[in-house]
Amino acid sequence: MSSYQDLPLEEKFSRILSLVPQREPFRFVDRIIEVDEQRIVGQYTFREDEWFYRGHFPGNPVTPGVVLVECMAQIGLVAFAMHLKLSAGLDPSEYVTLFQESQVEFLKTVLPGDTVTVKAEQVYWRRGKLKAKIDLYLPGEVLAASGTMAGMGVKSNNA
Repeated sequence: MSSYQDLPLEEKFSRILSLVPQREPFRFVDRIIEVDEQRIVGQYTFREDEWFYRGHFPGNPVTPGVVLVECMAQIGLVAFAMHLKLSAGLDPSEYVTLFQESQVEFLKTVLPGDTVTVKAEQVYWRRGKLKAKIDLYLPGEVLAASGTMAGMGVKSNNA
């Protein structure tokens, strides 16, 4: 079996996504489109039938900020941590990445049907803790949210 480092990029993307523990209806990452040791870029399309739109400003739905933060964390912390652990030869399935801190500024509204691109750059990665600068963009590179987040890998109850 080849090592993670030797896999073609598309196989790395697929492997990372398979390890992100969140599932429907609380999974906010569709694809990874770039990854290396310093950054990750991923996307998610907010479908018009998402469960939270029914009650969040009925008749004029907008994506809740807490959901945008979760999308940013799933791509910029969880998926990124999976890549960093795999790159270091660790078994990511033994760990769960828990959210620890967030400071996010919201700049634009994200609507049903919008595809967002999340770009994260590593601030630091040490002792199982990842801190990243994370930006969320609407199409056309329009910055919708920006901030810094951190998460920590802890042993899973299933490990």
